[in-house]
Amino acid sequence: MNFPENLKYTKDHEWISVEGDVATVGVTDFAQSELGDIVFVDISTGGQTINQHEVFGTVEAVKTVSDLYMPVSGEIMEVNDHLSSTPESVNSDPYGSGWMVRMRLTDASQVDALMSAADYKAMIGV
Repeated sequence: MNFPENLKYTKDHEWISVEGDVATVGVTDFAQSELGDIVFVDISTGGQTINQHEVFGTVEAVKTVSDLYMPVSGEIMEVNDHLSSTPESVNSDPYGSGWMVRMRLTDASQVDALMSAADYKAMIGV
């Protein structure tokens, strides 16, 4: 399993990559492996401002549906439209083509409270 050191992680199994005041958010390699084959991604919150810990979409796998939680507060600037036709990219490349949203941070200090790769691995027992 892959846990890039340059990302921050949440207890809800999302990752975030921050460059300036723009962040990219997705689900972790661990999350996609636990969900199984992802068949549908539903994110209808583009353009909206979402608070930290609020649901911004769902991921549907063969046997379950899981909510996606915003790691930090911000405005969703872009939704990965590629996922509507190829949701399986979340399974094959969760940190690359399987990203979920790009957002503009409204409170950058929230990033500091997120987990490092080492902390996340300890939480999931890897």
